[in-house]
Amino acid sequence: MKAMLVRGLGLALMLSFAAHAQSLPRPKEFYFDQDEATTGPVVAIEGSDEPTHARLMQMIERGQRDADRAAAQLAHAAMRTGRTETGIALYQRALDDAAQRSALRKAIHWNYGWDLLRSGDAEAALEQWLAAVSGRLAGPEWLPPTLAMVLWRLERHDEARDWYAAAVRTYPQRWRDPGDFSALLPGWQDDERATLAEVHAAWRENPPAWP
Repeated sequence: MKAMLVRGLGLALMLSFAAHAQSLPRPKEFYFDQDEATTGPVVAIEGSDEPTHARLMQMIERGQRDADRAAAQLAHAAMRTGRTETGIALYQRALDDAAQRSALRKAIHWNYGWDLLRSGDAEAALEQWLAAVSGRLAGPEWLPPTLAMVLWRLERHDEARDWYAAAVRTYPQRWRDPGDFSALLPGWQDDERATLAEVHAAWRENPPAWP
């Protein structure tokens, strides 16, 4: 198991470096897809105590059904408690086991992105969120504000402003007042909403034209 975690860590670090060089497509005009299958927690067993974690690890080691979900759930728990290397390796295990282009795989990418961001790696978070929408024709509504926030943190300010403009085009009344961010983004942390407020200010000062 330890060797598997180390291999997974190496692969995840390679993905992080790839994100640095990756260019983004221009935003589409609208992003209406609610994409609820992607934007929720990945759970194999309800609970967050040590016995639950032990059962999750047993599922992974035995290759049981839903071992991919178990790995993602345990990865989130590890990263939330500061065990970043273990969490990264477990997330990679979950992605290795999840079916390509499945709803579960997209949810793993989405959750992994948030855990990476909150561990201090915005580059790798961007990579995971782009993977969550790879090959999809629909436009998930979570994508414009999320990319606007992470691109601003990466000091890609023009791109961040463009993505925020896509959020405003999609829902003109929703994204015009940062005072609404707490209600619109209840799962975000205060510092993440504050970053998006900076993007809002840049958009308001110089809103980009479409297209």
